[in-house]
Amino acid sequence: MSPAELLDRWIEAFNAADADALAALYHDDAVNHQVANAPVEGRAAIHAMFAAEFAAAEMVCIPVNRMADGEWAAMEWQDPKGFRGCGFFHVVDGRIRHQRGYWDRLSFERLYASSD
Repeated sequence: MSPAELLDRWIEAFNAADADALAALYHDDAVNHQVANAPVEGRAAIHAMFAAEFAAAEMVCIPVNRMADGEWAAMEWQDPKGFRGCGFFHVVDGRIRHQRGYWDRLSFERLYASSD
């Protein structure tokens, strides 16, 4: 699977709040580092992270800009509440080896703390 195709599947699984489908896109020893948080290492831990996040908040990823080059895919995204960020995906052998995301944790907490 190319990085662009993988990004399409990632967005689809994320918007379906499907932690199983998301985890399947990562290598067993992958790292997901959302820079506002500590890195999460390993497919099982990444699955647990997504499951916990989907249980805590309804999240939607609307791609604004997308690109792919070589082993990399990247996107700028937003959600319906106006929260924005970007993500970088290093894809090796059709799976994510490393993901890094940048977003403002304080803005996230302000937008979603009132959702409780």
